[in-house]
Amino acid sequence: MDERRQLKIALVGCGRIAGAHLKGVRAHAPQITVTAAVDIDRDRAVAIADETGAEPFTSLDDALRHGDFSAVDIMLPHHAHEDAAVRAFTAGKHVVLEKPMATTIEACDRILTAARDAGTTFMIAEQAQYWPDAIEVKRMIDDGIIGDVITARAYFGGAAGPGITGKPWRFDKSIAGGGICIDGGSHWIRPLRMWFGEIDEVVAVTGRPLAEMEGESLVHALMRFRSGLVVTYDALHAGAVIGAGEQFRVTGSLGEIVIERGRTGRVLLFDREHPDGVEIPVTVDGSVVSLGDGRSAAYGLQLSDFAHAVLDGTALAADAEHSLGEVRTALAVYRSAETRSWQKVWE
Repeated sequence: MDERRQLKIALVGCGRIAGAHLKGVRAHAPQITVTAAVDIDRDRAVAIADETGAEPFTSLDDALRHGDFSAVDIMLPHHAHEDAAVRAFTAGKHVVLEKPMATTIEACDRILTAARDAGTTFMIAEQAQYWPDAIEVKRMIDDGIIGDVITARAYFGGAAGPGITGKPWRFDKSIAGGGICIDGGSHWIRPLRMWFGEIDEVVAVTGRPLAEMEGESLVHALMRFRSGLVVTYDALHAGAVIGAGEQFRVTGSLGEIVIERGRTGRVLLFDREHPDGVEIPVTVDGSVVSLGDGRSAAYGLQLSDFAHAVLDGTALAADAEHSLGEVRTALAVYRSAETRSWQKVWE
C-alpha cells in the first residue's frame, strides 16, 4: 500500500457513530487509515485503538499535539462541534464533522470562517447525500420518469421503545440544540433538497409526546420550495411500535415514486405501465443491495468522498456550506411553531 496515497485520520468521539464510520471505512474507503482515537472516556478510546492499531487519546488537544494524522472525523454531541472543529482547523487539519454543523447560524459561521482561514478540506457528514436510494430517486426525477413533480411527502418515524435507561444527550435540548428536526430529521430534509432544490419557507407545529425528550419529538410541517413546490414533512419519535409505511412519496404528472420504511424497504415506481408498482433496484458499486445495507454503506461512501477531496483535490458531492440548509430549515421550523406563522429559511 502506498502510504503517500493514504489519509491518516483521527476519530474524535468513539461512541456508536464511530463504529458505523469505522465499518464504512473498511468497506468503502481503503485510502483512509485510522491512526488516532480520541474520547474523554479512555475505555472507549482504547477499544477503538485496539481494533484499529491507532493511538488512544483522552483529549483533542493532546491528539493534535502528539498524534500522527492530517484529518479528523468529529463525532461529538452537537454543542461540542464548534470548539472541536475550530481547534482542528487552527492546527491545520482537514475536518469531517458530523451533522449538524452546529446548533446556531452564528456558530456555523464561525466554523466556516475557521475552515476558510485554514485552507483545508471541510465536509459535513450528512450521509443522506450518499444514500443509494436517494441518488436513484434523483436520477428518476431528473430523467422525467414521473413527469412534472406535483407534490411530495417525507416521514421520519422511530419508536421510543419499551423504556429509556438514563438520559441520552440527544434528549438534552441545551446539548442537542433542539429535538428530532435538527438531529435525525435532517436526514429526511437532505433528500428533499437533492430532489427539489432549496426550501424557501416553512410552517410547522411541534409537540413533545416523548416526555423524556426536552426538544420536540413530533413535527408536522409544510415546506414551500423556491420553485413553488409544496412538500409535507412529518417526524415522530414516540410510541412503542411504528407500523409499516413509507418514508418518502413523490407524486408526478406521470406517476409516483415511493420509498418504503424499514431496512428491507423497497423503492417502488407506480406509472401507467406498472399501476401496481415495480421495484427499482438500489445498487452500491454495481451490486444490488437492500435499502438498509445501502444506507449503511453511505457512511463509508461519504468518507471515501472526503478522502478523495483531500488526496486528489476533487469536489465533494456537497460542500460544508450546503449543510446550512438543514440547520436553517430546522431553526425555521422552531420559529414557525413558536409564532404560528410561515418562516423564511434563508433570511
